Amino acid sequence: MSRSPGSLDGLILAPVADQAPGQVGTRTRFAYHEEDGRIWAEYAGGDVVRGHLVGTREGDRLDFRYVQLKHDGTTSSGHCVSTVTELADGRLRLAENWEWESQPGSGTSVVEEVRR
Repeated sequence: MSRSPGSLDGLILAPVADQAPGQVGTRTRFAYHEEDGRIWAEYAGGDVVRGHLVGTREGDRLDFRYVQLKHDGTTSSGHCVSTVTELADGRLRLAENWEWESQPGSGTSVVEEVRR
C-alpha cells in the first residue's frame, strides 16, 4: 500500500486554471491547515473577497464544504471531494470534484502547492 502524500498544514495552494467568471481562479490563494484528520483553509483573490473551507482528510481523500463572499456582495457555498497526490518535484496537488449547494453548477478543478 502506498503512503499518503504529505500534510497540507501550512501550505499555500493555487488553481492551475481559471474557472467560470466570478469564481475561484489563478489569482486565488488557499492557505491550508491540517490536524488529526481535520482540514480547513482560508482563501481569497480574484473575484473572491474571502472564503473558508472545512472538512476531513482520510488518506489521500479530502471531503469538505466551502463558503465564499465575492466582490459583488454575493455569497455562495458548496461541497468538494479532492484527491491529494504528490508531484514529481515534491509539491502537492489536489484534483477536485465540486458542486455548488447554494446555486446550480458543478465541475472539476486542480490546485497545486505554491513554492514560497
